[in-house]
Amino acid sequence: MKYKRILLKLSGESLMGDKQYGIDNEMVRKYAEDIKAVHDKGLQIAIVIGGGNIFRGLSAEKSGMDRAQADYMGMLATVINSMALQDALEKVGLKTRLLTAIKMEQICEPFIRRRAVRHLEKGRVVIFGAGTGNPYFTTDSAAALRAIEIKADVVLKGTRVDGIYTADPEKNPLATKYKEISFKEVYDKSLNVMDMTAFTLCEENKLPIIVFDMNKSGNFMKIANGEEIGTLVR
Repeated sequence: MKYKRILLKLSGESLMGDKQYGIDNEMVRKYAEDIKAVHDKGLQIAIVIGGGNIFRGLSAEKSGMDRAQADYMGMLATVINSMALQDALEKVGLKTRLLTAIKMEQICEPFIRRRAVRHLEKGRVVIFGAGTGNPYFTTDSAAALRAIEIKADVVLKGTRVDGIYTADPEKNPLATKYKEISFKEVYDKSLNVMDMTAFTLCEENKLPIIVFDMNKSGNFMKIANGEEIGTLVR
């Protein structure tokens, strides 16, 4: 295995499957099986999930809602997604812990860095919910921050596309894919990888990012084995 400890970032939209909103249980089950296969190889896995399939703070702000209020609602949406994934992971036999940046004692533990690391060392899959616990920060920022805090080897960003392209491949059929790219090139070419706060955090802490298609079964395992899947940013 190329990595020992990884942070997997999933978008909330990825949990929708073919639905227009909400959670597709079949998609969540598929993710759980892929995660179990990698975990069974001895990797320590932490996960951050977005909440865009349920509620998106920025969209609510545009319709007139207070931004901070909308962002807190978005954080709660990430907890719902985290609980759904936790349930699916436990159904395939994994031990998990859900840690959130907002205290919800009845359903999860508060985020404590040392506790999170200890759970990983004991072989539990750790899910981080509620973003950073602060408005104005995305779940990309939460993923970067938690990855740095737990000393992850890499951030794996699972998306619907198989890497970073010169343009949006869903809109431009002539877009070409980067196999590897530097942080500086991403800045210079204004490519959309993560939000700037998250991206800068990774760059400053020399934390590589791999953008890949999580929806293609087996890709997660290939990356864990060191195969060159997706696009590496370093």
